[in-house]
Amino acid sequence: MTDTIVLMAIHPIVVYGEPVLHRRAEKITEFDEDLAELVADMHETLDASNGVGLAAPQIGVGKSIFVFNADDDYGVRRRGTFVNPVLIGSKVPDTRPDPDDETEGCLSVPSLDFPLKRADRVTVNGFDEKGEPVTLSADGWFARIMQHEYDHLQGTLYVDRLDKRWSKKWKKAQEAHGYDQPGLSWMPGVDPDPFGH
Repeated sequence: MTDTIVLMAIHPIVVYGEPVLHRRAEKITEFDEDLAELVADMHETLDASNGVGLAAPQIGVGKSIFVFNADDDYGVRRRGTFVNPVLIGSKVPDTRPDPDDETEGCLSVPSLDFPLKRADRVTVNGFDEKGEPVTLSADGWFARIMQHEYDHLQGTLYVDRLDKRWSKKWKKAQEAHGYDQPGLSWMPGVDPDPFGH
């Protein structure tokens, strides 16, 4: 009998402007040890970043995977993985986002947050890192997390969805922070936490 040692690694998080963030992620075709290692690294990176979700493109890997670790609206801690997810959501309300209750941030848009309307309810279907089918239904805050991470796999960041008013503010902040060119990243657990956690 041999023991297997799995070494996990924290990855740098790439910032808006990095090409991998702006293109559709590739589907996973093999559920193997490399995938299991990548998912373990993603969970470790997420934990070190103090975030609630992380998609593979955010660590520079253009694969259709996201991980999450957050409390839902009922106080239940949910931690998991979606590989090749499909998301079905309720209609996004046609009203302006509430800056007090509907604001999002993103590890790939460090230190900024903006209000954004999202669907109230979603169901996500996909697979875990072992290739087992996974289904999750969520509402409220947790549904927002699922939509945010799923968008990353489509090459869309939340700031790409802002309404006209908030989009103007984003464009100014983007220029001020230099979030319009490739090559920027930050290292969770090493660099200062951009959200002050």
